[in-house]
Amino acid sequence: MPIYLDCNATTPVDPEVEKVFFHYVHEEFGNAGSRTHEFGTRAKQAVQKARDQVAAVVKCQREEVIFTSGATESNNLALLGLRDHGEKTGRKHIVATAIEHKAVLEPLEHLAANGFDVTLVRPGTDGAVKASSITEALRPDTLLVSVMHVNNETGIIQPLDEIAEALDKHEAFFHVDAAQGFGKRIEELQNRRLDLISVSGHKIYAPKGIGALVVRRRGYERLPLKPLVFGGGQERGLRPGTLPVALIVALGKASELALRDHTKRNAKCDAIKTEALAAFVKAGGIPTGAVENSVPNTLNIAVPGLDSEAVMLALKDAVAISNGSACTSQNYTPSHVLIAMGLSEDHVKGALRFSWCHLTPAVDWNAVVTAIKTVGL
Repeated sequence: MPIYLDCNATTPVDPEVEKVFFHYVHEEFGNAGSRTHEFGTRAKQAVQKARDQVAAVVKCQREEVIFTSGATESNNLALLGLRDHGEKTGRKHIVATAIEHKAVLEPLEHLAANGFDVTLVRPGTDGAVKASSITEALRPDTLLVSVMHVNNETGIIQPLDEIAEALDKHEAFFHVDAAQGFGKRIEELQNRRLDLISVSGHKIYAPKGIGALVVRRRGYERLPLKPLVFGGGQERGLRPGTLPVALIVALGKASELALRDHTKRNAKCDAIKTEALAAFVKAGGIPTGAVENSVPNTLNIAVPGLDSEAVMLALKDAVAISNGSACTSQNYTPSHVLIAMGLSEDHVKGALRFSWCHLTPAVDWNAVVTAIKTVGL
């Protein structure tokens, strides 16, 4: 098997998470909505515990956690769920960044096609947007600001605290796609000014198919979200359907472990990054964005003269890597993230994303770099 270095696309399932997941698949398989017997009661209790575990990561209340199928659904619910409120109040302007995941950009395109005005703020060449650029884009009719926590392609951390402070006197709702940052960077997501936070289970060592949307109250008022689907009334009416108890419990356990172990995990990832960066820089690699402002589990780097598609194809049996989001990789197009950063065409064409985790085995980075360079011979 090739060395797996694509953890930003999906992570392996943590052994502790796998154990509790299969317990609720095989043993505690009750429906959390069944109120007439013990199987349903225990399932409901397990869901509530998981809700508390997710809530603990961002310091919110259990009733502010809505379970979804993943960050894509959470993003859609956060963005499209505010449409009615925007239309009723005449606040139909949205500010987001040009480096958002397609799970944010495409719902925004849908809103723009239906009468909303969307402003996309570009980052600098360092990969981060400036809080001042967000505030300059604000208008009295701004309904929502949506800024990702950590960019999935570059690993660059966005200035959420500064943006939250800038929004202190504005009524706009603040949504954060935290698929890449939840459970890895803790403090930023505990800021109460973040109204909506999208979470993905399979980025933090839980199975695919589960996520959450944190919907913080403002004082005692619930946000004016409307559901996208109907029937059953589960999850406070915002996300109806039978709750996938085993997946929810797995996300809860993964959240608990992330909160407990994030410092230790980040230290291991940072050690891997130090080795990787040294090997690539020695070989003439050019990092994408400000590496010092990126998460420890990601390195986006371009090797001059090489085409990323050719590299990935040539080395697919040796290393599992990518050149961008797995959600848009079926048909290759140049990265909208790197283009928005204003990078050269050669850099965009040659950029490779390496992402790992605390479960990644030792990597001979010099061998990886040597193998990559042979593609250009």
